[in-house]
Amino acid sequence: MSDFLQRAERAIGRARLIPPGQRVLAAVSGGVDSMVSLHILHALAAKNRWRLAVAHFNHQLRGRASDADEKLVRAAAKKLSLPYVTERGAVADYAKHAKISVEMAARKLRHEFLARAARKQKSSVIALAHHADDQVELFFLRLLRGAGGEGLAGMKARSPSPADAGIHLVRPLLDFTKAELRAFAQEHGIRFREDASNLSNDPLRNRLRNDLLPRLQKQYQPGLAGTVLRTMEIVGAEAEFAGDTARAWLAQTPPASAGKITFAQLPVAVQRHAVQQQLATLEVTPDFELIEQLRLSPGKPVSGGAGLFLMRTAAGRLGWHTPPATGFQAGTLAAKLAGVKGKIAFDKRLIRWQIKPLKKFARPTPVTGRETFDADRVGPDIILRHWQAGDRFQPIGLPKAAKLQDLFVNAKIPAAQRRELLVAATADGTLFWVEGLRLGEGCKLTPATRRQLVWQWA
Repeated sequence: MSDFLQRAERAIGRARLIPPGQRVLAAVSGGVDSMVSLHILHALAAKNRWRLAVAHFNHQLRGRASDADEKLVRAAAKKLSLPYVTERGAVADYAKHAKISVEMAARKLRHEFLARAARKQKSSVIALAHHADDQVELFFLRLLRGAGGEGLAGMKARSPSPADAGIHLVRPLLDFTKAELRAFAQEHGIRFREDASNLSNDPLRNRLRNDLLPRLQKQYQPGLAGTVLRTMEIVGAEAEFAGDTARAWLAQTPPASAGKITFAQLPVAVQRHAVQQQLATLEVTPDFELIEQLRLSPGKPVSGGAGLFLMRTAAGRLGWHTPPATGFQAGTLAAKLAGVKGKIAFDKRLIRWQIKPLKKFARPTPVTGRETFDADRVGPDIILRHWQAGDRFQPIGLPKAAKLQDLFVNAKIPAAQRRELLVAATADGTLFWVEGLRLGEGCKLTPATRRQLVWQWA
C-alpha cells in the first residue's frame, strides 16, 4: 500500500469517519478532488468491508461541460463496478425563484439530492472530497465576513448533513493539499475534468483562490496552508470548549443558586457563547454587536429588529421585552418585493421600487429621495417602520454599526423630526435604509452585485 493510501486510512481511522462494514455513498463531481477520493475509497474498501456507491449531481450550469462531467463519473463507476446514482437540477432557475445566489442554490439542491441518494442506497455516510486548500479558502472567506471562533474552525471531518441530520458527511481528505491530490491522480492515471468557472475571479472564493492566497504564499508565508490549518485547529478547539462550557452553565437549574458560578463570573468568551446560544434558541441572528449589547447591559432593552426588544437579566437569561411607551411612532409593515417593480404605501409615504440587472458595476449618482441597493442582499422580504430606541445602523463607510440616536445627533437631525423618519429592514431585522442617512453598508452595490434595487421615496 502506498504512503498516500496509508495516510488516508490513518486519517479515516483516527477520526472514526467510516466504521468497518459501512455502506458509503461517494459524492463525485468529476473534478480531481472527488475522482481521487473515489479511487482512494475503492482501494481501501475491500480491507475495511465498505460497500461503496457513487452519486453525481448535474447542476446544469455549464451546458455540455456539465453533461461531460456526468458522463465521466458514470464511466468511472461502471469501470469500478459500483452502483451509480445521478440526478439533474435546474439550479439557475431555482436560484432565481428563491431569490438566492446560484452558489447557495447549488449547495441546497446538491445536499438534498445526496441525502435522497444515501437513503436509497441505505447508507448513513456520505463521503465528500474537501481538502486542505478548501479549508484555507474557507478560513479567509469567513475571516473577511467577520466570523467567530466556530466559523474560523472550518469544516469538521464529520458533520450531519444539512438535508438530513440522520446522515453524516465525512471528509477523509482534509489533511491533503490540492497539489498532493493532483500528483496522485497523475501517478495513477486517474481521469478528471477541470471546471473552467474556477478560473473566473467573479465569486469572492475564486478571487481568494486565484489572487490573494497565492500572493500571501509567495510574498509573505510559503507555509501558509500549514500555518492556517494549525490556527484553525487551535481556534476551533478553544471555541468548542467555550461553547460546551456555556451550554453546561445554561443547563444549571436554578441558574444562580448557591455555589454556582454567576454570569458575571464567567470568562468573556463563555459569556458570549451563552448569549449566542440563547439568541439561536430565540431564532435571532446572533451578530457580534447584538451579543455585546446584551452581554454588557443587563436589564437594558436592546433592539432585536422589527420593533422587538430583547433583555438579559442579571442572572444571564435572555427574553423578549415589551418596553413602556416612549412617544416613538408605532406600527410596522411587512412587504414583499415580488416581481420587478412596485409601490409601498406606509404612514403617508409612498415608496417606489424597481429591481434591474446590473451588467457593469458603477457607483450610482447621488439623487435626493433615491438610493440603490444590492437586491439579493436585501432579499424579497422587508419590514418598514419608524425609528425605535436601541436601533443600530451601519451606514456605508462606517466600520461597524452605531446607535441611530448617535448618528442622528451627528447628522444634526432635530429630535422632533427623528421619530417621524422611516427605516427599512431585511427579513432578519438588519436595517439597510434610514430616511435621511446614507444607505446601509451591508446592502451596498459591489462588483459582485448582479441585481440592483432602486428605492425612491416621497
